[in-house]
Amino acid sequence: MANREREPLRATHRPSVLSTDTRGSRRKRDGGKGRRGRGRWRSILGWVLFVLLVGPGLVILVYRFLPPPITPLMLIRAMEGEEIDYRWTALENMSPHLARAVIASEDTRFCVHWGIDLKEVRNTLEEWRDGERLRGASTISMQTVKNVMLWPQRHIMRKLVEAWLTPQLELFWSKARILEVYLNVVEMGPGIYGAEAAAQRYFGKPAATLTVREAALLAAALPNPRRLSPAQPTPYLVEQTAVIRERMNQLGPLLDCAP
Repeated sequence: MANREREPLRATHRPSVLSTDTRGSRRKRDGGKGRRGRGRWRSILGWVLFVLLVGPGLVILVYRFLPPPITPLMLIRAMEGEEIDYRWTALENMSPHLARAVIASEDTRFCVHWGIDLKEVRNTLEEWRDGERLRGASTISMQTVKNVMLWPQRHIMRKLVEAWLTPQLELFWSKARILEVYLNVVEMGPGIYGAEAAAQRYFGKPAATLTVREAALLAAALPNPRRLSPAQPTPYLVEQTAVIRERMNQLGPLLDCAP
């Protein structure tokens, strides 16, 4: 009987059921972790969007009834080591000359626009196209939003947020409330915020007894309150005060929403 060559044994590899199951379980675990991670980030993003979209609206609703305890600018100045003189005073306890002077100085169409003065925006753009320096077209309402809720630096993102929030402010607040909050929180000098603190510091009297001239001096200094002092008016400040007083006499019905 012929000898037959032995064929070498060939190792055959059969997939281990246990190995396959282990890899499948690992993939399932990894996939589960990935889904949970993505879900967590979606949840965080959802909360961030909720805070950005709804949070400022809630602040607007709260401040419709309650005085702002502090503003972002006050916090910044305090971190820089500056003392804060902030004395909340109801609008009826301020001289009516002050609200009228501020409207005449800062926003002559305050009583008739809805927060953003499109006419003033168009005029500003036309002046810019004619070669003049681009100036701001901020209304008192926009400045109130900035002072109460936003950061002070000029930036396109801040202006967009400001433009988004201003119509909401006009929707939920009356013109009188906007004036009241603005006149209480606006910076009127180094460490001086609002009408009452400014009246006491510059003229040694309560805001309720400000004269037309004193109110116009305060309004004239608002564009640069850290350099212009109503207590020691420069020739420029005296000139601007005269312009504001003349304008107050000319606005007529445009001051109807002022006290």
